[in-house]
Amino acid sequence: MREQDVERGWAGEQLVTAAQNGDREAIAAVVYGAHPHVRRFAQHLCASDTDAEDATQEALIILYRKIGTLRATTALASWMFRIVRNECLRRARRVLDHAPRIEAGDVVLSAEDEVLRRLDADQLAEAITALPEVQRRVLIMRDVLGYPGRATADALGLSTAAMKSQLHRARAAVRQGLDDLR
Repeated sequence: MREQDVERGWAGEQLVTAAQNGDREAIAAVVYGAHPHVRRFAQHLCASDTDAEDATQEALIILYRKIGTLRATTALASWMFRIVRNECLRRARRVLDHAPRIEAGDVVLSAEDEVLRRLDADQLAEAITALPEVQRRVLIMRDVLGYPGRATADALGLSTAAMKSQLHRARAAVRQGLDDLR
């Protein structure tokens, strides 16, 4: 990649234009150059490293296949981030959709669990997405995926007390975020 083809770490306008016009080397350069940025964004947004890697790959495949449909060459970063965001939300919805449903007569573990299960998945996913990374990961590991506290703390490199504190903050922030949407 030439120096004039890179602007703030993203592909420059000339390179993107060449890629939009079907230049295979330019497409490869744009995809290669976008990878670390897309990956970093996905790591901050997705619930797990696996989801982040999958979202990154999906976004790069879409970039490769559909760069010709990008309207403005300067919009590459926002286009890619929107694709990653949508992919991470899709993955979070899939987890929420497969969560066990509470049937009439079932014992409810807590009122908070009941409320979280009944909320609109889009609103919940957006509230979770807005959390700081560590809080988002703690909340998803504990409340969505059902990991035990110690396993969650160990996986994130936190003490159990720190994990519980982050979980409390995450739940409070999600509650507040959902209240703000109403």
